[in-house]
Amino acid sequence: MKFKSIALAAALSAAMVSGYAQAGDGKKLYAEKTCTACHGATGNKTLMPDYPKVAGQNEAYIIKQMADIKSGARANGNSAAMKGVMVLVSDQDIKDIAAYLSKLKP
Repeated sequence: MKFKSIALAAALSAAMVSGYAQAGDGKKLYAEKTCTACHGATGNKTLMPDYPKVAGQNEAYIIKQMADIKSGARANGNSAAMKGVMVLVSDQDIKDIAAYLSKLKP
């Protein structure tokens, strides 16, 4: 019984650390996938005035917008600029980037 409690605690700790690692990966992915070129290094200073500031946005909203651009469901406004990049971004990358951006100060 004691062993199961220790194993459960270890699994929970690993899951928590994994979650933090994903948020860290989001920062790295945000730079690697060239998001910084249009949205700025901190998601607050965009290349063009009509590009969205993404820092502090709701995580689910970011995921939805990126997924819709990737699938072609969203093809309005400046989404064409992202369409070419989104082929290089996996579904997990989207989640990691969204988690990172949602934690930034707007």
